[in-house]
Amino acid sequence: MEQEIIFAHTLEQVTRSAREQGGHIEKEKVDEAFAGLGLKDEQLEMVYDYLSKHKISVGGEAASEEYYEELTDKERNYLQNYLDELEQLHNYTDGEKKAYTISAMAGESSARERLVEIYLRDVVDIAKLYTDQGVSLEDLIGEGNVALAFGTEMLGSLEEPDEAEGMLVKLIMDAMEEFIMQNTNSDKISRRALDRVNMVLDKAKEYSEAVGRRVTVAELSDETDMSEKTIRDAMRISGFKIDYIEG
Repeated sequence: MEQEIIFAHTLEQVTRSAREQGGHIEKEKVDEAFAGLGLKDEQLEMVYDYLSKHKISVGGEAASEEYYEELTDKERNYLQNYLDELEQLHNYTDGEKKAYTISAMAGESSARERLVEIYLRDVVDIAKLYTDQGVSLEDLIGEGNVALAFGTEMLGSLEEPDEAEGMLVKLIMDAMEEFIMQNTNSDKISRRALDRVNMVLDKAKEYSEAVGRRVTVAELSDETDMSEKTIRDAMRISGFKIDYIEG
């Protein structure tokens, strides 16, 4: 039982570390983290698969736009409108950011307000890492913004302004993860997974009937707006029972 606890803790730490790096982690870092547990190759593959399912790239470049496919039309519209609003805000330089951080650490309320404005885009980027977790993107951003505002009031406890960003990012991530834990359950996640399978099934059936044969994953991806990963995930969830796609 002790090894299972260590494994779970290690997986949590690796996942958190990857999200702090924008949803990407080097394969060597993953292997190093689990080195002491004596995992077999197939067990490590399961770890890589777990990370991939949670929007984390192991090795290579992070797939920064892959999250977009998981959003509903409502979420996409909300995100675009929200990003359009953020574009109207002033773009602060690194020097301004540091100056406002120092002032906020000294307790200046107007500086804290400017810092919230500066980090709003970061909240959106962090929220993207938690899509497809059973809660809406709008709610994640809302929770992140609340945590950000709260965090700027705590900056007085820091010794150096360079510590501020790390603390604020951690508070934002903690708030989103706590919100996900409180508002998700297996039924919600299962319904969303089923919706994805049905979407892939419908598009595969339509394309297969059009060409008069079973289609490959690559062909279906080229023909639709779905990535190969989305299609393969749906195939796996369905137990590889989407007959219109070549396994």
